[in-house]
Amino acid sequence: MRLLFLRTPGGGLRVGYAVGKRQGRAHVRVRGRRILREAFRRLSPWVVPDVALVLSLRERGLASDARRVFKDMAALFRRRGLLTDAWEAPDDADWNAPIERGA
Repeated sequence: MRLLFLRTPGGGLRVGYAVGKRQGRAHVRVRGRRILREAFRRLSPWVVPDVALVLSLRERGLASDARRVFKDMAALFRRRGLLTDAWEAPDDADWNAPIERGA
């Protein structure tokens, strides 16, 4: 996984997903973007505000599943200081549970 980010004071959270043409045919790239969106959707309640992100998968990530990408994404965001202090890694058993959105 690759991550580019820029802190944008007062700019809010912005996210982009990128999968290059060299990484596969259209259906492979679309699946890669779907995996990225799902992993980020589950992580988004704990991402710090006021940051612009561009997320991209490497070729090995395109063959992976959303659960594995989610774990890699959470570890990467934690290392870069992009998660709030309230972050607690969810159990695998809760993967199929619906995500609660904050009001």
